[in-house]
Amino acid sequence: MSDVVEKTLTALPSLLSLDSQPGSAKLSSTSKLGNLIRGITELTSKHEEEKLIQRELVSIKEQLSSPSTSMRQMKELMVRAIYCEMLGYEASFSYIHAIKLAQQGSVLEKRVGYLAVSLFLNESHELLLLLVNTVLKDLQSTNLIEVCMALTVVSQIFPRDMIPAILPLVEEKLNHPKEIIRRKAVLALYKFYIIAPNQVQHIHNKFRKALCDKDPGVMTASLHIYLQMIQENPEGYKDLTTSFVTILKQVVGGKLPMDFNYHSVPAPWLQIQLLRILSLLGKNDQSTSEIMYEVLDESLRRAEMNHNITYAILYECVKCIYTIYPKSDLLEKAAKCIGNFVLSPKINLKYLGLKALTYVVQQDPKLALQHQMTIIECLDHSDLIIKRETLELLFRITNAQNVTVIVEKMLEFLRMSRDDYTTTDLVGKVAELAEKYPFKYNEWFIETMNTVFSLGGDMMQPDIPNSFLKLLSEGFDSVEEDRKLRLFAVDSYVSLLQGELGKLPQRFLQVMSWVLGEFSHLKKELEPDTVLRLLAKLLDMKQTSSETKSWVFMAMTKLCEGGAAVSVAQEVCETYSSSMDTVLRQRAQELQHLSQDSELRARLLPGDGVDSSLSFLDGFVSEALAAGAAPYKPPHQRQEELAQAKALSLEPYGLSLPISISSCSIADRQSPTLLSMSSGLSGDSTDLSHKGGSTTLKLDGVKRVWGKEGYLVQREPVEEAAQVEVPSPLQSSGQQGEANSSQGQTPPATQTPETEQEKQQLASSLFVGISSQSSVCLMGKSEPTAQRFRRKTKSQGLSLVASEQISNSPMSPPSAVDNLKQTSELSQGHTAANGTCDLDAELMDSDIKESNPSVLGDNGLATAALASHKDPNRPKNFCLSSHIPAELSGLPHSEITPLCSNQSLDLSACHVQGEDSLVLIVFISNSCDSDIQQIQLDVNSEHLEVSRVSHSPLEEVRSLSIASCQYSLTVKRPSVHVEVVGMVSYHFPVGTPQAVQFLYKLPLTSFIRPLTVSTEEYGTMWLAFSHDTKQNLTLINDEQEPLTATLNVLKKKLQVHVVEIIGMEGIVACQLLQDQPCLMHCRLHAGALAVWLRSPVPDLPDCLIYHCQRALQEQ
Repeated sequence: MSDVVEKTLTALPSLLSLDSQPGSAKLSSTSKLGNLIRGITELTSKHEEEKLIQRELVSIKEQLSSPSTSMRQMKELMVRAIYCEMLGYEASFSYIHAIKLAQQGSVLEKRVGYLAVSLFLNESHELLLLLVNTVLKDLQSTNLIEVCMALTVVSQIFPRDMIPAILPLVEEKLNHPKEIIRRKAVLALYKFYIIAPNQVQHIHNKFRKALCDKDPGVMTASLHIYLQMIQENPEGYKDLTTSFVTILKQVVGGKLPMDFNYHSVPAPWLQIQLLRILSLLGKNDQSTSEIMYEVLDESLRRAEMNHNITYAILYECVKCIYTIYPKSDLLEKAAKCIGNFVLSPKINLKYLGLKALTYVVQQDPKLALQHQMTIIECLDHSDLIIKRETLELLFRITNAQNVTVIVEKMLEFLRMSRDDYTTTDLVGKVAELAEKYPFKYNEWFIETMNTVFSLGGDMMQPDIPNSFLKLLSEGFDSVEEDRKLRLFAVDSYVSLLQGELGKLPQRFLQVMSWVLGEFSHLKKELEPDTVLRLLAKLLDMKQTSSETKSWVFMAMTKLCEGGAAVSVAQEVCETYSSSMDTVLRQRAQELQHLSQDSELRARLLPGDGVDSSLSFLDGFVSEALAAGAAPYKPPHQRQEELAQAKALSLEPYGLSLPISISSCSIADRQSPTLLSMSSGLSGDSTDLSHKGGSTTLKLDGVKRVWGKEGYLVQREPVEEAAQVEVPSPLQSSGQQGEANSSQGQTPPATQTPETEQEKQQLASSLFVGISSQSSVCLMGKSEPTAQRFRRKTKSQGLSLVASEQISNSPMSPPSAVDNLKQTSELSQGHTAANGTCDLDAELMDSDIKESNPSVLGDNGLATAALASHKDPNRPKNFCLSSHIPAELSGLPHSEITPLCSNQSLDLSACHVQGEDSLVLIVFISNSCDSDIQQIQLDVNSEHLEVSRVSHSPLEEVRSLSIASCQYSLTVKRPSVHVEVVGMVSYHFPVGTPQAVQFLYKLPLTSFIRPLTVSTEEYGTMWLAFSHDTKQNLTLINDEQEPLTATLNVLKKKLQVHVVEIIGMEGIVACQLLQDQPCLMHCRLHAGALAVWLRSPVPDLPDCLIYHCQRALQEQ
């Protein structure tokens, strides 16, 4: 490390030209930066460093303010200020001087100025406005160095609002003769796409030109943009698959210059980028995947060097092979590669193998059986990272038969862990498994959650106690099981409160208080005054927080009934009625009044529960809204609006772990009952509908076995000998001895017969049920065991646990790879083993057509039909358009799109566009000889408000008949394209429950309607709207005036209203269903149409400008 520091300090002066000798290789003895660095390195304490830096900053400030300071001196002062900022000391006085240096200095001085600006300022800093003109001037400079510096700053810190000002200049640089300028221009556009994607939608063709650039550096830079765009919309770039495959072939074949090689490996990071792109393009697409097979095989074969970078390439190859449409010989090679990684004695390779196995085991759980003894050994590995990744693997293969063993292993590791991240991650996983399988044993579930609360402490995610209390509150389908579960929880917490309480976390104490307040009455022999005295102990503890005491007071309020209980409550009230904490003082007053007034207490706390919907406030809310009060907005929506408005947030700081932490990377888990923190732990928050809580099935990330990620060859479980030494992947025999003696390897251990037998028993417990899984599990796997009881279902959607019952389809194949041999007999569709399907329909710019649904007009919706297993008895040529309800048949509708199908049921959909509404119609076609019963159709969307059109519920579809359901759609959050996700669950008279899920996409233009206003009304509205965007659009030149012709195209394609055209300017108005206006001001400028959109709705102007660009380009 000291060598690196010495080389850096030696090179710094020459790079910044600080020495009097330009070629000097050492830090000049007279350089003030050199003196500063030497002075800091000689200090012995932090306090001395602070004093020295403060003196240095005072000196720099005085010299910067001096009018006699030259530009050369300014450059040296700026470098010293940069060094002080790097050490963590503020030098904000130098920011304005850095901008001046970038504006006025020579090339070397401008370089230091730009460097200082990029290090000092962020994208939202107000001083960046002073740099815009300088960047514009340098972008037009003939000096290549100045252009490069300007493009570098643009790609780092340029603000979003200023992008339209420099976008044309950056576009021009894509055609620059120098490759370094073209490369930096592509990187600048990549930054623009990340922060403002709608502003660069019109130059996608130039991205394609960059992809085909003769310089490999420019082509490599363009891959960053394409990876981002393909992640968002893979269907739109399928035609580039051949180009990406050709590039990868050239890279693997060593066609690039030697400068791109790393340790003799041709462009490894470029290979990894291309493999990730190919995996996205080949997912669920057989024809596209077939183009990739040859180059993937070649990539696996050529990665023969024993180097870390080749292992990274192999890992990406394995992920790609298991993601795209499967090919048997590639799957075998990938599985062999994973086995070599897992069995390697090198720790890094073993970790890589476990990570790869964790990824592919979601598609083929049986693959873990081949390495079960190695996985068992990894549980006892000395490296904690290996242990943690092994537990992650076991988490992915958990089922009802092995959940108790896997949870116990996780808890063992949790007891030893001292790392906050590991604690948070494992606590979340254990809680998720316990909530998913509470039916195993009441005692096991309560004891497991108690351990989670004890070990997780206050670092656990907020939704864990929320989920637990919600499960206890809602109960299951069995009243007796509910009672047993709650009784055991009460017994458990009473015994804990009677013991030592000093080490219990605050959240655990809050859970105890709530449970005892709600359910202690179930235990007849437990007197309320006994519980009150136990809770009063918590109030007397010094370490009990104010929040926990509030929970205790609320629990005591529910229990203060009867003479002895009232006396205990009065004692507590006397103590806290004069508390300095206003919240506790209020709680004490409430407890005192309710304990004395039994009638009031009975009205406020009825025995049959509390109205969780707060319906008694409906009248008050209606009156307030009528009087002009603002409607309620959930906390997350308020925060988003504050962030977008760049206003000060007056909300208090939250916990260190955010509310949405269950969906972020810190724990990588999706809780089945995610609740808003603002709702407390009662589980009664209406914010649940916005967050995607337990009553809505989460479809994102669901993995399917058949046709989703690949078919895997079925193999017999292979027992491994624990003592066998296996070489690392692709390692020569001459290198094995060296590898075995290197540091960080797994040492060979001799196994006694008793130890070996214990591992065999543990393996049989951990891997039980994997070979016979057939129903949906945590990660899309299957489970054979029926639940003893399940969580109650709600009227709005299916809960996660209830949806687990909809599984175990009789059509499910035994293994994904076994069916690879039968593909000639089956269709090439995407039907999953449990009947689940996904459809990403390709969307055009508009979706409206007239009455004939079989003809695709100019504004039609291009559909992607999904093939399925066809029964010869299935009726042909269903005329679904005849089943559109009579009241909607006269309105324009989109083409009827096949969504998904299986052997018994076909789903199709279309949307009908009314003047002030948009209705989604889902057609359910029963194509078998049996009636379909107990149909439940759940539809939801992240961007839309979905409401069922009031009709009698659909409960049955007769044999060989069609039924339809209608849903009204309105936009709650604008997006360029919106998605509707649904699930249909149903029963046959004989057989198990089944389910299919679907995805339906439609463009935002489907919801746009003309807004008829006068010019005066337009002006008033324009001044009132705050969200806007500006963009130059292409003009339409035909027989009419360009402005009139262009606005007529927008009127026809987007259904907008042209308010007035005056000379070279025009104003347009439209609205988004329901009542979300957007105004457009158009002006002819320099041969283009300068458009300015304003709306009160965030993101709506950006989305609408995108559709305007598409409409004009295609015209």
